[in-house]
Amino acid sequence: MTQVLSPREVFLALVNGVAEGRWKELPDLYAEQTHVVHPFHPLRAAALRTRDELREHFRPTGAGPQLRRRATNITIHETTDPEVIVAEFEYQGTVVETGEPFSLPGIFVLRVRDGEIISSRDYFDHVTAARVRGQFDTLVAAVQVSGATSA
Repeated sequence: MTQVLSPREVFLALVNGVAEGRWKELPDLYAEQTHVVHPFHPLRAAALRTRDELREHFRPTGAGPQLRRRATNITIHETTDPEVIVAEFEYQGTVVETGEPFSLPGIFVLRVRDGEIISSRDYFDHVTAARVRGQFDTLVAAVQVSGATSA
């Protein structure tokens, strides 16, 4: 019988899996039907609702620089709801090609049931993420187009 992971253990598997580039394993941390949102995403990205959408989300593109990172400064707040945690952390690392250091803070509000993430609100510094992945100009252009079409 496999032991069901706690919300804390699921979160640690998630952030360490991202840091270690274990992209194929990450979708299995989520329930088949889930609800993952990035409320601070500059383009208001759509929610990820299925494990298949998460497979696509985590699929490496091979584009951009290689990042070496680790999850640090982790603080996990338990709530009165045993399924819900609020986790503060940051990815600290370097851009391999340039040696540029970076720090990418995040806060996740996770609901984990039976060892799987059923919902997550991921608050990230998307601007820094785009910059270290070499996608800053693309993000700015997309925000400008988005702003022009919504005006």
